[in-house]
Amino acid sequence: MLLPVRNTGLTGLLSAIFMLMATGVAQAHEVSGPIDPEGNVPSFTAVAAVACLDDGTGKANHLFATVRDDASNPFVEGMQVTLTLFKGGRAISTTDTTQGDNEPSLPVKLEGGEGTYFMVVNKTRPGLRNVNITYHCEAANGIHTGTSLSLTHYQ
Repeated sequence: MLLPVRNTGLTGLLSAIFMLMATGVAQAHEVSGPIDPEGNVPSFTAVAAVACLDDGTGKANHLFATVRDDASNPFVEGMQVTLTLFKGGRAISTTDTTQGDNEPSLPVKLEGGEGTYFMVVNKTRPGLRNVNITYHCEAANGIHTGTSLSLTHYQ
């Protein structure tokens, strides 16, 4: 289930993040909301900390994620939305390169074991972007493990 968030700025995104709901599909977590609510910061960046832990289902091995530039966004020439995962000295990124197709980026997986990962989402041009991020922590065998998220940077 997605959390619809209107252009309500930081309050809306914080509400969405703190009211995360697990979906029925592979128990992934999804969060939707605006980045650059005013639409005037080309390099607007949001950062969230994701804790991957053993919640009794197994020891966390990696964080898996995709990003989607919402189909409701207006077309902006050259606009792309990128999601980067990092932990320690390792990082991986994926980009939703096609606006309006309602398809997410290619999935990425960062194997960093248990602990805190960071997800960074940003864009390449000025303009409001509503995005959807699907993420979840998994054990080495693909079983969903404990996952929690908190916003650490939004500007």
